[in-house]
Amino acid sequence: MPQSAVPPSTVPQAAEPRTVLLAEDDRAIRNALERALTLEGYRVIAVADGATALARARYHRPDVLVLDVMMPGVDGLQVCRALRAEGDATPILMLTALVETADRIAGLDAGADDYVVKPFDVEEVFARLRALLRRTRAAAVLAGAVGDLPKPAPDAAAPGRYLEAAGLRMDPQARRAWRGERELELTRTEFELLELLVRNAGIVLDHATIYDRIWGYDFGPGSKNLAVYVGYLRRKLDEPDAPQLIQTVRGVGYVLRED
Repeated sequence: MPQSAVPPSTVPQAAEPRTVLLAEDDRAIRNALERALTLEGYRVIAVADGATALARARYHRPDVLVLDVMMPGVDGLQVCRALRAEGDATPILMLTALVETADRIAGLDAGADDYVVKPFDVEEVFARLRALLRRTRAAAVLAGAVGDLPKPAPDAAAPGRYLEAAGLRMDPQARRAWRGERELELTRTEFELLELLVRNAGIVLDHATIYDRIWGYDFGPGSKNLAVYVGYLRRKLDEPDAPQLIQTVRGVGYVLRED
């Protein structure tokens, strides 16, 4: 991680500093990242192992977690799974030295919202945290706006409620999706990515547009973040002897269509 001076804070202003729970067993990385996040305007709770991270997450209720995947004892994936099993939806950013796609998918499958591969640039960590916090605030605002409204019956066919394309049906309000009669179990990021593709069915969306709409930040041509999410989403969507719904347009981006 670079040791250059940290630029002035770009954390969105709030009544109180956002709290980051950082779990990293490498002391040098932990100390450097704790200092950088503090200078960036965050309140940081730094721990060296997964067991302590779980205890602190349950007690302090941080705004976002940054978890190293490889920690002795309880690792980052186990922390992530445990929190998600308890219904804790706090956004989680994973730090990993593992570069294989299967390893990244394991993190996403555990319930992580995003990941950064070591060695990383601290500016990338800042950008991904800002994107996660923006999405969390937007979801909270939406929940507040509709929280007092009466909930329609599950099968109610309210006009405009459902999005449909290429054999898919989505209910953005309930955050549910189906392919045919099969309901899909999607993470928050997977749902948002699929919703974007369904709303733009038949239109090729370039990488930069998708990054901006889903993460609020373009991680550049070298990033494999989008490809990993598309691959994982395909695993949940695709069916034997059925056409692949999310198609790659080489050098451009992705499109949802059934042909």
